[in-house]
Amino acid sequence: METKISEIAEGIYRLSTYVPDIAPPAGFTFNQFLVLGDEPLMFHTGLRRMFPLNHDALRRIIPPERLRWIAFGHFEADECGAMNEWLAVAPQATPAHGSTGCMVSLNDFADRAPRVLNDGEVIDLGAGKRVRFIDTPHTPHGWDAGVLYEESTRTLLCGDLFTQLGNDRALTEGDVVGPAIIAEDMFKYSSLNPGMGATIRGLSELAPRTLALMHGPSFTGDGTAALRALADEYDRRVRSRLAAPWNAAERSTD
Repeated sequence: METKISEIAEGIYRLSTYVPDIAPPAGFTFNQFLVLGDEPLMFHTGLRRMFPLNHDALRRIIPPERLRWIAFGHFEADECGAMNEWLAVAPQATPAHGSTGCMVSLNDFADRAPRVLNDGEVIDLGAGKRVRFIDTPHTPHGWDAGVLYEESTRTLLCGDLFTQLGNDRALTEGDVVGPAIIAEDMFKYSSLNPGMGATIRGLSELAPRTLALMHGPSFTGDGTAALRALADEYDRRVRSRLAAPWNAAERSTD
């Protein structure tokens, strides 16, 4: 395996590791994002076992010890498995996450006390870069789920939203909704809930022009339309589940 680097927006770099053994033959990518500034931020740490690969890739962009912030979408191995390894090589870095994630996981797991981010709170990274934390509980999954929005480039760091298979390109102007629906059908990774569509439509109001996907290519174009289409699909799935008759096992416990 190798970790490839691509600049997907001004001062925002995608560090991507392709694993062909996951969901072959298409395979699967694990992507971290570095947001440059006076106080650089990494979104996702990668799996602990991928740390050497990601560390070597990051140091081709900046000295790893310059990292100031480490953030991620929710508490899960590929999002934050290598967090403490990064904290060890970046002595000034601070993990940052929403209040739920800090309360239930980071206050114990992190080797350094985290910064608790309120919904809508902004971290000013300097050099014109500002990232805003947005709570998205259970969307696509995880009680502590959230995303970051970099305001100057209008880049939405999507976490697991739009998850898809393959490794055909780093940045696309093509369809990211159709491939995400295919991955949803395969992995069933989303926590379907009635508020899911509304949460994603709220993100669409940011009018992002770049969508930074953790699994799959980043997208450049009409982010509002892509998010609304994804929201419509999840609304359809929720309605379908609510309308489905109870199965025999559910009826027998009534």
